[in-house]
Amino acid sequence: MSETWDYQIRITLDDAFAPVARRDPDDPALAPLAAVLRKHDARLSCQFDAFAGYVAEAEAKGTENYPLYAWTKATIENPAKEAKYIKSFTLYVGGAEVYARDLAEALEADLQPLVGGAIVTHLSKHDTNPANNPQPPKRYRQ
Repeated sequence: MSETWDYQIRITLDDAFAPVARRDPDDPALAPLAAVLRKHDARLSCQFDAFAGYVAEAEAKGTENYPLYAWTKATIENPAKEAKYIKSFTLYVGGAEVYARDLAEALEADLQPLVGGAIVTHLSKHDTNPANNPQPPKRYRQ
């Protein structure tokens, strides 16, 4: 029996466009990207902002219930990782962080022509198979 995984599309934006996308994803400068996102009922979520939100929530509610807290906090406090993740965006489809393969592939296909252009520098598709996803380093495991 084969496993059925959900998927997620992530994109990296050019240095000039990442702050625009974080501030106002409907900015006219992002029109080609915004058109694809609208077509797929998708929205951008900056990975750095999501990490910072996770850390803030954990600190407000108690870190003991947030198993990735220490690793995530170390990530957002590392200037090199901040520089990477501030340009990296997860695409939510229909409000969902992960979604069916056919939705991911359709979104990926429509985004592909933008990759390497002025706005999008990189695109990747990830699945929910734990074997394909990074695990916290040993020092951050509870």
